[in-house]
Amino acid sequence: MTGVSDDELYRQYETVNIYRRGPGAKIEFNRPDRLNAWNSQFSTDLIAAITEVTGNADIRAVVLTGAGRAFSSGADLKAAAEEAGGGQVDVYRMLTERYHPLITGVRRMPKPVVAAVNGPAAGIGLSLALACDLVVAAESAFFQLAFVNIGLVPDGGSSLLVPSRVGFTRAAELALLGERLGARTALDWGLINRVWPDSDFAAETDTLLDRLAAGATRSYAGTKRQLNQWLYTQMDAQLEFEAGIQREMAATGDFAEGLAAFASKRPPRFSGA
Repeated sequence: MTGVSDDELYRQYETVNIYRRGPGAKIEFNRPDRLNAWNSQFSTDLIAAITEVTGNADIRAVVLTGAGRAFSSGADLKAAAEEAGGGQVDVYRMLTERYHPLITGVRRMPKPVVAAVNGPAAGIGLSLALACDLVVAAESAFFQLAFVNIGLVPDGGSSLLVPSRVGFTRAAELALLGERLGARTALDWGLINRVWPDSDFAAETDTLLDRLAAGATRSYAGTKRQLNQWLYTQMDAQLEFEAGIQREMAATGDFAEGLAAFASKRPPRFSGA
């Protein structure tokens, strides 16, 4: 996010940085050459960063954002395929060990978390953004449930997080068509909270972080507990349900074709098998 370097570097991991802005913190995804796609190291670093800011009582509000042109483009499919060594990608293990602790960690953090979406937020990147308490976006950003484009299904809690925000009709459209949703339309649909011009995005995000970091921290924590009780008590069960279906999808011919098409940078030719 433009302007993040103006803040004090607090922790530096291989693929994630934490910056301090007084009582606020910014967690910056730092794989810009891969559009902040998730590989094993990224998941490890992000879990460490979330754990760090959660446990530090001096940090009273948190922003998640991406370095470079993207918030997060989702799972690093190239890395996942290489890790599988030519075998089946173990999506269930990836979800339960790498992704779920991050989604639940954000929801249960007793302080407000803002997703500052500076570019594409796709796949698990979108899921993480929607797990946050507030989602703000630059005008050029877009959102995408891209799973269907490679023969998979929504995961990371997005089958709960999306319809709870936009309703069944729009959630079905996003999930089944896999199309990009521009920031302004996402705001109109109720998927996100604010949209700012790209030129104002960094300053507006800083202002929001400062406001939350100076606010009634325990009140924010109590509000999160109320909202979690209202909707997200089913989060763990939904995450497990998604992971089970995703494991089924990973064994299909369509997913194999989706991966091959992605690697070859061509449209997939799905057979329905």
